[in-house]
Order: sequence, then C-alpha cells, then structure tokens
Amino acid sequence: MIVRDMARSAKLRLIKRFPPVSAKELLRGDQQLEARLDCGPVRAVELTLEWLCRAQDMSPGRDGGVSGFYTLGWGWSASYPETTGYIVCSFIDQGLKRCDDSLLDRARLMLDWLVKIQFPEGGFQSGLIDTARPVPVTFNTGQILLGLARGTEVFGDRYRDAMARAADWLVETQDADGCWRRAPTPLAAPGEKAYETHVSWGLFEAARISGRRSWGEAGLRQVRWAVGKLQPNGWMADCCLSDPEAPLTHTLGYALKGIVEAYRFSNDRFFLEAAVRLADGLATCIGQDGYLAGRLRRDWSPAVDWACVTGSSQIAWSLMFLGKNAERAGYQVLARKLNQFVRRTIPVTGDINMVGGIRGSCPFDGEYVPLGFPNWAAKFTLDANQFEIDSDPENGLGSRPCN
Repeated sequence: MIVRDMARSAKLRLIKRFPPVSAKELLRGDQQLEARLDCGPVRAVELTLEWLCRAQDMSPGRDGGVSGFYTLGWGWSASYPETTGYIVCSFIDQGLKRCDDSLLDRARLMLDWLVKIQFPEGGFQSGLIDTARPVPVTFNTGQILLGLARGTEVFGDRYRDAMARAADWLVETQDADGCWRRAPTPLAAPGEKAYETHVSWGLFEAARISGRRSWGEAGLRQVRWAVGKLQPNGWMADCCLSDPEAPLTHTLGYALKGIVEAYRFSNDRFFLEAAVRLADGLATCIGQDGYLAGRLRRDWSPAVDWACVTGSSQIAWSLMFLGKNAERAGYQVLARKLNQFVRRTIPVTGDINMVGGIRGSCPFDGEYVPLGFPNWAAKFTLDANQFEIDSDPENGLGSRPCN
C-alpha cells in the first residue's frame, strides 16, 4: 500500500529511465510472455515461499519482519508491518502442511516483532517500519490482525492480548454505518475505501478464534456498507488507493476477498451473491491468455496497458472459491488462466534476489511498483497456487500427516 511514495521517488524515476541490465532482460521477456514456460503451481509455491524466506532474511533491520520489496537498482527495503501480518498466515499454513518447524519459527519471529511495534491503543502503523512519524491506521491494523489471530489459534495465548487490542481498536474507531473514516492511511488519497472489507476479514478471524461476536458483527457491518457501493453491473465504487475512477485490480481483489470472507464467516447468501456480482464484472476482463489490465473503468474496460500481477493472483483465489461455492464453473477456468499468466512472469534462474519474486507490474516497468518485487505479490501468488493444488490433489503437495 506504499505505491504512491515509490512513484514519487526521484531515484526510482531515474532507475526507470535507465534500467539496469537485469530489468532490460525482463522487459524483453515480457514482450514474448506467451512463449515463456509455465513452471506449474507446485513449483510456483516452492519458488515464492523461498523468495519470501529470503525477503525476511534480507530485511536491513534483521528485525524478524519481511522486507517490503526488492527493487532493481535500489535493493531490499525495510520490513513492512502490514504485509508481514498476513504473510504470517501463509507461513503457518505452509509450515503445518509441510510439517516444517522452520517455517513456523519464522512465523513466530514475525509475530514477536509485530507485538513489539503495536501502539498502546492497539493499532499498527502505515508504511515501512522506518517511516517517519508513524501513526496507527485502519487498513494495516486489519491485515496484522489476520496474523495475530492465526498465531493465537496455532501458538496459543502468547498473541491473544495483542489480537484483542487490535480488534478492539478497530471496533472503537468504526463509524455507526460500518465505514472506517477516523484512521486513514496517509499513503492513499483521502476518501472512503470499500476495499477495507479486507480489514473486516481480520475481525472475522479474531471473532472465530475468541468467540467475541461483537468483533464479527462489526466486520459484517462494514461489508454490508461496502456492498452498498456495488453498481448494477457489479462495479464497486470508492475502491482504490489513488484513483476511484480507475481502481487497481489489487484493491478490487481486496474488496472481493473481504466479501467472500463475510460469506464464509456468516453463511449469509447476501454476501455470496454480492461477491458473484463483483466477480462477474471482473470475469469479463480476463483474456484468453490470463491477462487482466491493472486498472479498470466503471464499464469494465481497461484503463492501462499493463497488468497488476498482485491483483491477478488475489482475484484468482476468489474466483476459485466462488467456482466451488457459487455454481460458477467457468470461474475455475478463469482462475487457472490468471495463475498461468502470473507463473510465466516468475524468474526461475538468475539473480537470487529475483528468483521466485513476483513483480508489481507486467510489463515490468508498469505503474504498479515499477521494476520491483513486492512481498505481498509473492504471498498472494503462493496462496492462489496452493488453492489450485488443493483443488486438484493430483498436482501434489497436498496435506500429509506429520511424523
């Protein structure tokens, strides 16, 4: 959620104008993307997981958090609290699936660091950990709450207090209509944000683990408010960091996932039907090769000529879920096309800092995290490909008992 600051960076503009050799090679490869090898979902999971481990190890502060991104010509950024929060969930899931204690230990390191940096009132900061004058914000707190809830579920009471304080702060700062307006991130344009359904997901997980119904009810209240932003053609208003008239698929993906999670939490078909309305619109934008423009207009036409790779992976996960639960068999096909497109972008050889990374944009110099590999893109790609594997156990790497 720090793209606006990156885009303003004079250093990054210089890098974009005179890209290093490795960037030029990737850009040339983007021109022939359809001819590139699809490494498959099993290998994609392995590659992205290894890259995320490297991102944790390479964070300059060595604080246990995960470096926010690797950018050509710039290197590894400081740790990013927001995304470290939900990366915790992926590491726990993979650690349990693989019977790999080292991944669980990594998740504990992330959680211990997050607990240390929590504000006394319960919120968490926006931006990288080295951001000047950090303030508690809604969105980042909700993402970290996901990790705290999963950590409490798996590791016990060690993270319960931090989870409760984060959830209580979100409830206390919520407006009566369900929207969060009091603690916006300074890194996004002002205004209401429908994609904060992804914050509500954190409250659902905390409520599920703790039994605190009030947390879940607060989350559902926000999602109902956000569903009110849906237009007849499935378009969702006020759903972008910076441009509500042409939102990123990243933030549309956040919104869709939050609505899906409201359905999973409540079993209320109101939310399932709302998710399908938004997904139906997104589905019309996916090409036969899996390309999805990174920004879309309210008539679902493309607003840019590059893909936001993060958004493609996020939307793939939700389409796979809806394909199984909303009688939309075609969604499964579209989700696999999205995953295949993303997999063809993954560097599988070369610079170790890039191997397994998921770029912000395709082509690589697109507007979203240009010439960079954000950690959240790797996390969502890992999750989408794991879902694809779990949907087809013959792919391998399914769950197996630990010895």
